[in-house]
This record gives sequence, C-alpha cells and structure tokens, in this order.
Amino acid sequence: MKNNYTHLPVLLNEVINSMKIKMDGIYLDCTFGRGGHSKRILSKLGENGRLLAVDRDIIAVEIAKKTIIDSRFTIIHTSFSRISKYLFEHNLLGKINGILLDLGVSSPQLDDSQRGFSFMSNGPLDMRMDQSQGLSAADWIRNASKEEMTKVLKNFGQEKYAKNIAKSLYYLQRNHNLVLSTTQDLVKVIKKLGKYDGRKHPATRCFQAIRIHINQELEEIKKILEDVFRILIPGGILSVISYNSLEDKLIKYFMYNNSNINQWIPSDLPLNEEQRRKKQRQSHKFMFKISKKIRPSTQEIINNPRARSAILRIAEKISF
Repeated sequence: MKNNYTHLPVLLNEVINSMKIKMDGIYLDCTFGRGGHSKRILSKLGENGRLLAVDRDIIAVEIAKKTIIDSRFTIIHTSFSRISKYLFEHNLLGKINGILLDLGVSSPQLDDSQRGFSFMSNGPLDMRMDQSQGLSAADWIRNASKEEMTKVLKNFGQEKYAKNIAKSLYYLQRNHNLVLSTTQDLVKVIKKLGKYDGRKHPATRCFQAIRIHINQELEEIKKILEDVFRILIPGGILSVISYNSLEDKLIKYFMYNNSNINQWIPSDLPLNEEQRRKKQRQSHKFMFKISKKIRPSTQEIINNPRARSAILRIAEKISF
C-alpha cells in the first residue's frame, strides 16, 4: 500500500472557518483523501462531537483506519453520492452540522504512477478512484465507440481535437491491434495529433475527460447535491472546493438556484407579491444563504501549485 505521498490540504484555514465548527456538532468530510481537513475538524470538536469521513479510494480508507484512532471519528468506504443511505440507516439524516466536498483527484492519486491518473509518469492506464469496481481507462478505451470517445473528450475535457484523437484510438486498436495499457501509450497517441500552444501538456484535457467519465464524477456531484438539504441540520454549512469549470458550474448554479426564491415560481404566473410568497413557502421550507467565493492566496499557490485552480463556495441552510 502506497502511503508516503505528500498531500497539502487546499484552503485549509478557509474551509475550517467557513464550517463554523461547533464542539458537539456532527460533521461530514465527503472526500477524506489523506485526512488533512478531517484532522483539523477533529481538533476543533469536543468530546461529544463526531466526524464522519467518506472515501471511495481503498488506500485512503486504509490510511484513515491506521492514522486516526479516535472514538469520535468514523471512516466509511463508499462514494459520497451514497452517503445519505448510510446516514438514514444510522438515524443521522438532518443532523449534520457541516458537509465538506473537496472535489477532483487527490495529490497522492496523481503522484502514485500505479493509479494511472498522471500523464507525467508511466503506469497502468487505470484512473479508477475505487479500485474495487468499474472499468479501467484502458478497458473503456478498448471497448468504446468513436462517437462515445469523441463525446467524452469534448464534453469533459473541451478537447478541440476530440474527434481526431477518438478516431485514432479506435482504429489503432481495431485495425492495428495496438493495445493501450499504460499512461504513456495514451500520451504518445495524443502527442501525434493536433497542434498545441505549449502552455499545457497536450494530454491534460484528455486525461481529465477520461478520468471524469471513468469515475462518473459529475453524476456523483449531482446526486449528493440532491440530498444536501435532507442531510444538513438548519444552520448547517455546505463547503465545496472545485478545481475545474465543469465542477464549479454545478456547484454555483445549485447554490444560486436554492438561494434565489424568485427562481422557484415561474415569473409568468399571475400572482401578486403576497400570493407568490405564500406559494414559495408551500414549496420550500429551507433555502441557502451564500457566502462570497474564496480562492487560494498567492502564498498558498506558491507552496502548493496544485491549489491554483481551486474555488471554495460556501452556503448555509436557513429557514425560508
């Protein structure tokens, strides 16, 4: 088990401040990783506080079990989209004071070449966050149609050479019996196609797109957002760190749509202000109060360049 990779929790102080941690509160870290945020949350809790942490990465879960021995702490191996089932079974729905989502791939996953997330090193073309299930990236590429690969590379990576890359991957395997089994096999194919401006590694967008597809990352986010109001206690906090525009767009519009009461009732309904307010109360008991988004400081980016694209968005569940 690989466990010696460096991981600096992103926006650590900002996350902790945003969550307004109560000593006897119950908190949910949906992306344990290497536990940087979890450990700080635990340090703020009293003896009656609780922290539930989730990760679908088996290595992260094993490290959590070995490194945090604390009766207030529980690590759960599952995807965060399924956490509401666990909370329901343990009578914790509607009792959580704060939820943290630190989205995307973690530094240890990127640094471990055997996980297949990095185009900078060579390793098996895997990319699964949960190694116990699902198709690896190599298996998916081997079986996907040209159209499916084009759609994934375009939608999840905004790769402008998506069609050419997909066509090449498809024919190299079908007509020339090329087996793409490592990250560098894929990088070599991508590098032969298209013209790149040099600011980004040519494989950046394709690796992001395939990773998002293999792990159903956007669907995972959508599913947990559907459950957030049921999970949080009134006054509870949702803190989310995103790293790309696809993730951030989901978070931004979810928070906005649930904070702007004028979105809930069609504007063309013939209702006066009092009738509109009454109808809004009938359909919604709670809404969000949104705080200003936060980005890493210049110093944090110098210390941890991988934090440069991070955006922290915060919302508080309040009565309507």
